[in-house]
Amino acid sequence: MSAQEHTVAVGHAASDVPAATMTRKQKKAVLAGVLGNAIEYLDWGIYASLAPVFASQFFADGDPATAFLSTLAIFAVGFFVRPLGGLVLGTYADRYGRKKALTLTVSLMSAGGLVIAVCPTYEHIGVFSPLLLLVARLVQAFSAGGEWPSSVSYIVESAAPGKRAFVGSFQQVSTAGGILLASLLALVVTSALNDQQMHAFGWRIAFAFAAALGLMVLWLRVRTQESQHFDDAELSGKSHKPVTKLFAEHKLSMLRVVGITVPGTIVYYLWITNMPGYANATTGLGLDKALLANSLAVVLFMLLLPLGGLVSDRLGRRSTFMFFLVGFAVYSWPAFRLLEGGGFWTLLLVEVVGVILLVGNSANVAAIYAELFPTSVRTTGTGLPYATAVALFGGTAPYLTTWLTSIGQRDKIWTYVVVSVLIGMVTIMTMPDGAEKGTLD
Repeated sequence: MSAQEHTVAVGHAASDVPAATMTRKQKKAVLAGVLGNAIEYLDWGIYASLAPVFASQFFADGDPATAFLSTLAIFAVGFFVRPLGGLVLGTYADRYGRKKALTLTVSLMSAGGLVIAVCPTYEHIGVFSPLLLLVARLVQAFSAGGEWPSSVSYIVESAAPGKRAFVGSFQQVSTAGGILLASLLALVVTSALNDQQMHAFGWRIAFAFAAALGLMVLWLRVRTQESQHFDDAELSGKSHKPVTKLFAEHKLSMLRVVGITVPGTIVYYLWITNMPGYANATTGLGLDKALLANSLAVVLFMLLLPLGGLVSDRLGRRSTFMFFLVGFAVYSWPAFRLLEGGGFWTLLLVEVVGVILLVGNSANVAAIYAELFPTSVRTTGTGLPYATAVALFGGTAPYLTTWLTSIGQRDKIWTYVVVSVLIGMVTIMTMPDGAEKGTLD
């Protein structure tokens, strides 16, 4: 089947494909996929949420703002390893199976988190401290580059026909769940410990807890079965070359993944991952209050995602995605203006409206990505362009917004969001109608 035949039916309702009941095996597979994905983003969320706390532990004494920016720089650099993880681990998943790739990714992520939890400070080992932090983050980034597309393939392939956006939305529920758990962990430790205790050991507790949860998910994934789509394709053990086939037949689909990912990843990292730290650093709002507002907004986001998936399955991918794009084109400027000098309730309002709009993206993308590619290249086709876009735009978003604020250009942040939204609009509006009605090959 050609690349054109694997274009998602963004303009037509996916309800043309009759829904079927999920079997117990399918539900277990989805659970294994979403829980592991949650652990991946738990580690990323902990890093982003507690960066203002532990930044001074890994760099020489000096300007706290410089230490914070250095810590965010390591956060951003990690994103540039994600395309490599998407390529290597995506190819591994397309050749040997989703299950094997997913057990590997959660193992690597947990190992990286454990290293951060026990890493000595700059005071004890000097420059080796930030180097160890960097290596741990690179391992986690490599893992994340393979985790997201592997879990997308595994979850959507395990879904019943006509329910792929609904089931795929739980992949995003797990992503938000990981970020929520990170915020809650950060909230608990910042509330229970004083500033001295937080800088001494409090931040380490969260990383150690995430590593322990990762071992539990590893046990669950080892006990699950491979997706039926992969087994039916009879790909395991064959010497097919996913990367060669991908660039020969599916270049346009990869570009579409990039175009769809750009606005989603920028908005997600600004509104979900980085907002507590941004509010704390720019408005003076206490980190505990900022984390509470973030947690409440993420809970609402998680509750709305399955509903967004149902709407996508019923009305089609394009209309739900455009709800997200048009919404942020209008909302971005007033949102950042409201944050200036605002308190807890202002931050909560800004986040709540943002996550409602973000549902139009996050409830859609797993199904859109999976439906763009056949089974033989699905994970690589999703992973490489997705990770590349996230590296270029998502990983740099927290650093860019903090830097713009530090030089007095905070009012320019909204333009960054709007430009990304325009890229998404061009992409989704130029995708063919009805080429494929929510089916997988």
